[in-house]
Amino acid sequence: MPELKQLRPGHAPAVLAFELANRAYFAAWIPDRGDDYFDRFTEGYDALLAEQEAGVCAFYALVAEDGPVLGRFNLYDLEDGTAGLGYRVAERVAGRGVATAAVRELCRTAAARHGLRTLRAAASHENAASRKVLTKAGFVPVGPAAPADLGGRSGTWYRHDLQP
Repeated sequence: MPELKQLRPGHAPAVLAFELANRAYFAAWIPDRGDDYFDRFTEGYDALLAEQEAGVCAFYALVAEDGPVLGRFNLYDLEDGTAGLGYRVAERVAGRGVATAAVRELCRTAAARHGLRTLRAAASHENAASRKVLTKAGFVPVGPAAPADLGGRSGTWYRHDLQP
């Protein structure tokens, strides 16, 4: 069974492999990270770990028993008991409930480990799978998401009030 693990330096090679293997798949739903992201991956990864260490974000990888990263789940802009949620799962596990299970687990972790009370997430109108994940994980739609929120696409903001 895959395990949700907070990012650490040793995850970098598996995270990079995950991002490269799924780049085209992700680009169908969200803007591509661009070549510079991959060319400067180590610098960017180190910056994420520094943000995490500072307590403004918490980054997680869903790691398969045999080692590969199956997904990334991020809590960002942690402030006053609230944070944003972003996630992506590998194409090979999409549609199998993996994202929903990981988002549910991250909601529990967000409350227990990070003291969060509310999570918010945005999903584009075209991304029915992401909207379904959020709804199944207990999020409710709360209003429109502007193209600036979703890399040029319109969508919906969702909110989940967490149980302590």
